Amino acid sequence: MTGSRGRTDTTSPLDTGNDPPTADDLFDTLDERGHFFEHPARATPAKAIPAAEDKHYHGHRERLRLRFRDSGDGALADYEILELLLFRLIPRRDTKPVAKALLDRFGTLAGVFGATPALLQEVKGIGEAVALDLKLVSAVAQRTLKSEIRNKTVLASWSSVIQYCHAAMAHEPREQFRILFLDKRNTLIADEVQGHGTVDHTPVYPREVVRRALELSATAIILVHNHPSGDPTPSRADIDMTKTIVETARPLGITVHDHIIIGKDGHASLKGLRLI
Repeated sequence: MTGSRGRTDTTSPLDTGNDPPTADDLFDTLDERGHFFEHPARATPAKAIPAAEDKHYHGHRERLRLRFRDSGDGALADYEILELLLFRLIPRRDTKPVAKALLDRFGTLAGVFGATPALLQEVKGIGEAVALDLKLVSAVAQRTLKSEIRNKTVLASWSSVIQYCHAAMAHEPREQFRILFLDKRNTLIADEVQGHGTVDHTPVYPREVVRRALELSATAIILVHNHPSGDPTPSRADIDMTKTIVETARPLGITVHDHIIIGKDGHASLKGLRLI
């Protein structure tokens, strides 16, 4: 190394032969020792604590996976199913408290997957990436249910229609008005959200509903909207609006098969209630 006075030494800064150490030599030595003395603290592995935590819950994760593998989802509680998913989304953390917090906040698995990303992120342990992954799972589930009614006679797959609409709309925070457009064989042509509203109202324009049906060459439609309050009981406005659409569509050869109202815990059919 190069000393403070410009000479090249192969000895330590204090070992300068017969010359007594200078103040510069002492400061060089202290600086050098300080440099090396700091290294042991910085050399402590940053993952030492996570590794210890991992040792604590690694066995639990493996046991849960084996239970699912050997006995299926029926052997697991809802929070454990959610844990299994969160294992992959949050690899270095005990996910049981996060799973339980999600269910406490949203009530059910359907409520968790139906929640908006913003609301999901209000739960401790859920960041933006995990929230979006949960919404991706929700989207896959909805697409799966929708595939059950695509290219099939909708009226013959009524339970599948209800399941799909419930998954898509039951946990929406605002009212959503959706239309299922059908061809002459009652096969699904299109599934479109026509509008969003407030927590208790969605503006619906009967002429626009019929116009869109004509554009798609639909001969029948099913109206669907949700009640964010959770109660699917039709309001007077729901009934009147449905009757107006029926009367507007009938002269043009378009049949309104039903108007379904989706709530968190069930649904109501205006046709089933003999309101249309």
